[in-house]
Amino acid sequence: MKLPDTLLTPDNCALVLIDHQAGLAFGAQSIDRQVLLNNTVALVRTALAFDLPIIVSTSATKVYSGPLLPALRALLPEHPVHDRRNMNVWEDDATRDAILKSGRMNLLFSGMLTEACISLPVLCAQQEGLNAYVVADACAGLTDTGHEMALRRMAHAGARMTSWLQVLLELQRDWTRHDTYDAARAIVEGNGGGYGIGLNYARDML
Repeated sequence: MKLPDTLLTPDNCALVLIDHQAGLAFGAQSIDRQVLLNNTVALVRTALAFDLPIIVSTSATKVYSGPLLPALRALLPEHPVHDRRNMNVWEDDATRDAILKSGRMNLLFSGMLTEACISLPVLCAQQEGLNAYVVADACAGLTDTGHEMALRRMAHAGARMTSWLQVLLELQRDWTRHDTYDAARAIVEGNGGGYGIGLNYARDML
């Protein structure tokens, strides 16, 4: 059966991580910081499990924001990180070139802050004909209202809202796909809260 073009697949999308840094997390109020970290770790583990291109960018590392969060650096120890001065990665040549060189039309965005460093490149990517997916539970804004308004504006421009678990399940799609089954299940068990607890329970009971 031919799969619908509207679904994400491991060979049609890339992950763009923007400004997952402690200095920005200090100011983020739209989501519990530990939940944000858990969700982002799960998203990165998902990208690695399905071999997605990953583009990482930080900003103002020496001034305020600090380096990439250690939990993410541990998952991507040798991965290049594009540091920049401006808020919009689409206006940073190195980062934008890295995104475009991935050759993927579907871009998954995660990071801080939703009001600027996520919304600006998402709007630009949409304008250039790419498909932007905002992993909303792996993003954070300064306030609940600011985060929500940014999500609405991006959605109005055509961006798709999603979550880290939806990304994982959409990429896996069939639990008989053995190549990624173990990795996908391990991510759900480790980061999926009650769903993961349920899978662990079922494994023990069976």
